[in-house]
Amino acid sequence: MVFEYIEKNLLEILEEKPNGLSQEQVRNYIYQLLKAIEFCHRHQVIHRDIKPENLLINPQNGELRICDFGFARILNLNSKNPLTDYVATRWYRSPELLLGDNYGKEVDIWAIGCIMGEISDGDPLFPGESEIDQLYCV
Repeated sequence: MVFEYIEKNLLEILEEKPNGLSQEQVRNYIYQLLKAIEFCHRHQVIHRDIKPENLLINPQNGELRICDFGFARILNLNSKNPLTDYVATRWYRSPELLLGDNYGKEVDIWAIGCIMGEISDGDPLFPGESEIDQLYCV
């Protein structure tokens, strides 16, 4: 895959605005992220590592791009090989990932919800220090 150069990611923007982004920015970024993930899911691709560092933001026009598809997989419901449970950065892992259960597209949606909470006020929604602590935070 080849991506255009975009100088900032959402984590860098959050570091510049530690109290969170404006409601309009939150609405704009989450809308774009949902549209992008909907496109991936429609084509049976799950990203599995949605986090602020993997969301590139063009500061000139506010456009969002998803990057780092290293953990992405094609969802094949007929496959006998289950998807691995070690994916996603801990703070954005869904409960089924933390518990080692079967999962699918919903893990990306969970991560988007965690990001929406984080960019709204600047604080991670579930900042667990270990997998067990992560479950307690959730």
